[in-house]
Amino acid sequence: MDILWDDTARARWDKLHSAAGAALQQDWAFGDAFATFGNRALRAEAQVDGRTVALAQFSVRSLGGFAEWALCTRGPVWLGAEDPDLRAEVIRRLRRDAPLKRPKASFFTPDEPDRPEIRAFWRGAGLRRVMTGYSTVLVNLGQRLEDLRAGLHKKWRNRLTQAEAAPVTVRAAPAKLSRYAWLLREEEKQRSERGYAALPTALTPAYAQRGGSDRLTLLEAVHRGRPIAAMLFLRHGQAATYHIGWSDADGRRLGAHNLLLWSAFERLQAAGVRVLDLGGVDTERGAGLARFKLGAGGEVTTLAGLYV
Repeated sequence: MDILWDDTARARWDKLHSAAGAALQQDWAFGDAFATFGNRALRAEAQVDGRTVALAQFSVRSLGGFAEWALCTRGPVWLGAEDPDLRAEVIRRLRRDAPLKRPKASFFTPDEPDRPEIRAFWRGAGLRRVMTGYSTVLVNLGQRLEDLRAGLHKKWRNRLTQAEAAPVTVRAAPAKLSRYAWLLREEEKQRSERGYAALPTALTPAYAQRGGSDRLTLLEAVHRGRPIAAMLFLRHGQAATYHIGWSDADGRRLGAHNLLLWSAFERLQAAGVRVLDLGGVDTERGAGLARFKLGAGGEVTTLAGLYV
């Protein structure tokens, strides 16, 4: 087995990452964008007999200028159904050989469901879980639109039907900072008013700069000539992630977010996206948003947690 550290061409990484339908956090452009906030991206490609079996992108932070710790979020990306013993060896090699300043530490939040056999695998690889995983909603866009629509919760679908009959139009805005800067400002206001934290809003233009503006899908719901709601999605290969959403009182009254998300299903599917990650759900602090995401017909997945 060979672990290639920072030795993989971006075009090759993007091709393998896309084919695997892997998470946003393992996307090359995301790693570069996130590095602008004081981290650095460290990338590994695991090969066996010249065949790539895994990719792992770490975000590395320096502690006091000497020690470093690395976090592999929603990774490694497994390329094929590998033998569990081989996968465990990959994990051990990634931890042992990571080119970090000592003392060093490596953490993983695997993009795998929280099941007994998954926890047993990570224990067998020599890691222990120190934090439970969060839950997200994944929508399968690889099915027919009529099946997607049939899978919507009845109330959600009725709300969509009402929105389609309302005097609201959906437009795809150019993914230029000058066109979505207003949405970033609204997002900052929401965070302040509702008291929640998320990725820095500056990550959005950084991601577009490093991945290309075609990585952003911006949809606006327009009523009487002005936006009343908007949604922004980040595309990464054959997958996409819901990033930011906003709605005013008219948007909520007219069901604009139902209309926008359904339009996103159509547009992303046409662009070759097969999996849409709607992001985390919190039924206690964000019950309304959780109901909205769950009503969209996706599958709730609770991830395995944080391992060290």
